[in-house]
Amino acid sequence: MDGGYISVVIITGFLGSGKTTLLRHWLEQPSFQKTIVIVNEFGKVGLDQRVLRRVEENTILLGGGCACCQVRADLVNELGRIIDLRDQGETEVDQVVIETSGLADPAPILFSIMTDSMLRHHYKVKHVVSCLDSVNGKLHLENGMEAVKQIAVADRVILTKTDLAQEEEKQELYTRIYEINPMAVVLEAVYGEIPPEKVFGNEIYGKQDLIRLHSKVKSESVHTTGVRTISIGFEKPLNWAAFGIWLSALLYAHGEAVYRVKGILDTGEEGPVLLNGVQHIIHPPQHLDSWNEEEHQSSLVFIMRDIDPKLILKSLKAFQSFIGSKAEIREICLELYNES
Repeated sequence: MDGGYISVVIITGFLGSGKTTLLRHWLEQPSFQKTIVIVNEFGKVGLDQRVLRRVEENTILLGGGCACCQVRADLVNELGRIIDLRDQGETEVDQVVIETSGLADPAPILFSIMTDSMLRHHYKVKHVVSCLDSVNGKLHLENGMEAVKQIAVADRVILTKTDLAQEEEKQELYTRIYEINPMAVVLEAVYGEIPPEKVFGNEIYGKQDLIRLHSKVKSESVHTTGVRTISIGFEKPLNWAAFGIWLSALLYAHGEAVYRVKGILDTGEEGPVLLNGVQHIIHPPQHLDSWNEEEHQSSLVFIMRDIDPKLILKSLKAFQSFIGSKAEIREICLELYNES
């Protein structure tokens, strides 16, 4: 547990992507001994919950709807109950795993945890892991925006059923995943298993993740779902306070369409600022003490849907060149966004 916080891992993935199989294997590992699992299924009777209970008694079912919409209040209540049980000494818990339904959007779940007045003081989201079926994944990404969204907001993507897929199929999926989310760490599960330390070994702000900002996203990529990935580089340090206003204005106007934003920013300090957000929610920025010599550059990556990149570039250019009060900068940004 991190400084008194309970870690939260969200396991998502389209229908039949192998989430429960992976989770069942992980629950047999020593590192998951103090883990409580919340399983979300549409039905009142959860089959996944019955499977997982064979290896882990601390499994809770959220049935009758999706945790991203119909039963979000139930999820918040359940997380609150876990805190009460821990504080009363009735259970030992250092991690909660939320297995979403196959059609769930992880972003509202993150929103609930990170904005609730009580939960945000007790829980810390560590990872969003998305499972993708190596055999049917291409079809899912072509026909289901749910699958695309799950990849876009994840920081770890696990290719499942790789033992059934051809190498060419896997390589096509690697390309497709990096088109959607160039910052993702992509891993492979074989026969439904992958060691949990390979998945959870690094924090969401790992430096290797940041290197991907420089190496995998060169400019802009667009694909048939309307999802765009763009990378913006900065030659000069940014004014951190004013940049925060610019980003807040963007997310206020278009937050639902901004699936992911991640960056390493030069703000003129000794070290960079690491930025990571999903839709309206920005994780607390992390200020590092120093740069690595080879990383001393700023990059900002957006994964978004149906937003013209020119809008972002125009407003950012205005922000960079304008010197004025915070209120004036905010007014310029809102004016630009309202034009869209």
